[in-house]
Amino acid sequence: MPKLWAATIETHRSKVRDAILENTATLVAAHGLRAVTMSQIAEDSGIGRATLYKYFPDVESILLAWHERQVAAHLDHLAGLRRRAGTPYERLNAVLEAYAGICYDVAHEDHGAEMTALLHRTEHIAGAERHLSHFVREMITEAANSGVIRTDVGADELATYCLNALAAASTLPSRAAVKRLVAVTLTGLGIPR
Repeated sequence: MPKLWAATIETHRSKVRDAILENTATLVAAHGLRAVTMSQIAEDSGIGRATLYKYFPDVESILLAWHERQVAAHLDHLAGLRRRAGTPYERLNAVLEAYAGICYDVAHEDHGAEMTALLHRTEHIAGAERHLSHFVREMITEAANSGVIRTDVGADELATYCLNALAAASTLPSRAAVKRLVAVTLTGLGIPR
């Protein structure tokens, strides 16, 4: 198969997969998990049911793939903030602000309790949480080594503190409250006087 042909097929498959994921998430948000059928998804995606089944066996597997893509995009965004210019503290601040913002945004999207329960019981969530914890621990170590945050508490404990504290952003009423939460969390990382 010529290289151009293979690239074109792969691009087409990727676009079909993306359409399936987006349409399924939209349908489930509008109608609920149990009300959405594979036939609806195929129709809204502009493909036949047989084609849909070549990609996914059922609605739940589509939603899991959609969620994995969302989580990966969040982690990529945080990694990009870590790579930007600035001091270790500035990069840590940017990552923690973004993480709190993600927690807030996700909690304020209306996916329904059933969909949330489905998506958060999977292994990819546990893997993403481990990755995030390791990622934040490394950033805390960098900031501690530069002398701008406390060293009397281990980086593992501080990463756990930050992630748990900032997860509370999901319960806050506004972006302003999220910003205050981040400020309080960063104060907790300060050098003890």
